[in-house]
Amino acid sequence: MRKPVAPRVPRTICGCRRIACVTAASAALLLPVLIGPPAFVGTAADQRLQNAFTAAADEYHVPRSVLMGVSYLQSRWDSHPGAPSVVGGYGPMHLVDVRQAQPQAQAQAQAAPNHKGAQPLAGSAGDPSAPEANSSGGGSEEPADLRRAARLIGAPAGRLRTDAAANVRGGAALLAATQRKLGKPLSADPADWWEAVASFPGTSDTASAATYANDVFALIRRGAQRTTDAKQQVTLPASPGVHPRTPRPQGPKRPKEVECPSELSCSWLSAPYVEIDDGDYGNHDLADRPRDQKIEYIVIHDTEAPLASMLMTVQDPTEASWHYSIRSKDGHITQHVRTKDTAWHSGNQFVNARSIGIEHEGFLRQPNTWYSEKMYRASARLVRYLAKKYDIPLDRQHIFGHDNVPSPTADSIPDMHDDPGPFWDWRHYFDLLGAPLHATAASRSDMVTMLPDFATHKPPFTGCTKGGVPCAPHGSSAVRLYTEPHEDAPLIQDPGRRPDGEDSTEDVNDLGSRVSAGQTFAVADRSGDWTAIWYQGHKAWFKNPEKHPTAVGASGQMVTPKDGLSEIPVYGRALPEEEAYPEDVPEQPEAPLPYNLSAGQRYVTQARLAGSYIDRSSFGDTPNPVVKGQEQYYEIQFGHRIAYVRANDVDVVRAPAAAGPQSGRSAPRPRH
Repeated sequence: MRKPVAPRVPRTICGCRRIACVTAASAALLLPVLIGPPAFVGTAADQRLQNAFTAAADEYHVPRSVLMGVSYLQSRWDSHPGAPSVVGGYGPMHLVDVRQAQPQAQAQAQAAPNHKGAQPLAGSAGDPSAPEANSSGGGSEEPADLRRAARLIGAPAGRLRTDAAANVRGGAALLAATQRKLGKPLSADPADWWEAVASFPGTSDTASAATYANDVFALIRRGAQRTTDAKQQVTLPASPGVHPRTPRPQGPKRPKEVECPSELSCSWLSAPYVEIDDGDYGNHDLADRPRDQKIEYIVIHDTEAPLASMLMTVQDPTEASWHYSIRSKDGHITQHVRTKDTAWHSGNQFVNARSIGIEHEGFLRQPNTWYSEKMYRASARLVRYLAKKYDIPLDRQHIFGHDNVPSPTADSIPDMHDDPGPFWDWRHYFDLLGAPLHATAASRSDMVTMLPDFATHKPPFTGCTKGGVPCAPHGSSAVRLYTEPHEDAPLIQDPGRRPDGEDSTEDVNDLGSRVSAGQTFAVADRSGDWTAIWYQGHKAWFKNPEKHPTAVGASGQMVTPKDGLSEIPVYGRALPEEEAYPEDVPEQPEAPLPYNLSAGQRYVTQARLAGSYIDRSSFGDTPNPVVKGQEQYYEIQFGHRIAYVRANDVDVVRAPAAAGPQSGRSAPRPRH
């Protein structure tokens, strides 16, 4: 029997309310000049890294394609000179300095007030190594060790952290040492190196190690070309005849609860569904999705705390919950809530009921650590799997960040979250999803998709450290918006986020005047190199030069107020009409957001849906019923976040697609 309890506002994660944000880091893309060893004197500055791969491969008798393939899967050849990843990995080979990583992790843990000084629960997956405890082995239990690499090449460890050429030499020496340890020759045939490659990232479960190696060899077969964060032109020629000789080993038997791609080894660490002392319950809702509610969204979060701390949090019934956690070190996935059930992760109950939440170990505030490539790839595999299973479109109105979730009511807008932030590489992520972001219409179309080049697009930010010091320049997915077509103009304001009329800022957590890669908007105006979009009821300008575009032409549907309506309300949730509520379920009051959608304005829509509501006022062993309405809504890209408008309030307008493959323009992009 259910025991009535008071309704509760869903808790959120990533730093708001019970879990405090850590003033930690995200993706650092620093751009110093790459200093090569004396052998490279006279070499073109942008070819030094390419030549470093060649020299290191020759010196340690490792096939260059293997060395470059491993490096790409470790860092995409980026150097991040002196800046560690979340797990203390450095340079193009992502060599992990354990002595540096441990103090870094301790400092991050101490910065989280709810977990200051906390240690992982004994024997639980709070221990970062615990999710691999049930694996059958076959990989390496340690990541590529920077200090061991330094000893192998006879160089100081500090040099491998800051010198890309030395870092590459260290990676080559580690691969060669592993090959000898396996009793294999230093062969010129890349296929002979499959096991050494599988061991390189320190993934101890066989399925993930095999997937990593197969990814490396897939890259070798198709080739790659990229301009790195240090402006290095790097090319791995395609070798279509290369195939690994070692068959892919089978991973360990996974827990029955786990829903995960077959090529990855995933763990289960349950979030509790229990009644707690105050008559409330935690920390998620039982449901029967998609039977009772279609799953329409996947929400990307970052942890803003070390993963060990978050794995403790998700086991606490008084805290928030989410469906999956992904570890930075090796991309290991741990599931906490079945996808049929509703986790409390977004701060919006309507979105929670229709979404799957995925946490990524990382930080958004400082450009001193970076999201690992292995985590990006594991996440993309998981999202592809879930999107296929639940028929979720791979676009930015269905795959979005916690920072794109709408506020359910006006008074909750200032508390909504900002992760994964401006340094999450949405363009690269959608490449990995197999749904690359690109132009779908002519350059002067009625719609545009934001598509800055991540590596070279570096808008200024503050707030990465205390004292208002500017953040170090680094690549970003964010595009800043102005009230007029020039950079001296004031930034666009968000009256919901700053109801007292305060100005928008360049703070890394301030979403009031920016949009993000992959988001699509209706064009409001153009002036020279500047383009204006409709944004929260206003024209918002961004620089968009023809030669180096920040956005590309897009096609699709837009909505605009029906004739005779001067403005229409905008909502952060789509509720059922009054007649849809049963007698024992109180009707939810409408709560329009404090914005205007006026006549003549247009906003892009990629979905139409019916209103719904779940009564969460009781605890029981069966799912709460879903109140389903007939009232139809359009989901729109209204600002940085999505929003909803009633279908009866708007007309749908179509922006035509490109007439042919040459009609649209694409922003510069790497070849993968």
